[in-house]
Amino acid sequence: MAALAASKSSFQNRLECFALYALLQGVPCFSGVVLMMKLIDPTEIVGERYGASLFIVMAATFHGLITPWLAPKFPRFFRQNSEPLFSDSTLSFSEKITRWLGRPSTGVQLLTSVLLLSVLAVGVASIR
Repeated sequence: MAALAASKSSFQNRLECFALYALLQGVPCFSGVVLMMKLIDPTEIVGERYGASLFIVMAATFHGLITPWLAPKFPRFFRQNSEPLFSDSTLSFSEKITRWLGRPSTGVQLLTSVLLLSVLAVGVASIR
């Protein structure tokens, strides 16, 4: 007798999609932006107490909310950021991450993020 998998609610799938976009794509991207801003030294955002952290949280949240909504409508503009696996309701949360990590383009994306953040961190550390 085959067991049927319990279907996931629409809210739970949207929440997983938001979390994956915000954490796996938004946070590395906007962390790099904050490090670049530290190099330029605009005190309006990164000079304030917790300003950099608030910027990263707010920007990643906005990214996580807007990308799943706009990517299907404008695939040409979001072809680099869109990840259809994140919104697949048939996969569990861990299966989404596992399949995303198994793609060749993901390795390039993660390596690019790590190298960029490393270079920017060395630049910021050498200034002060």
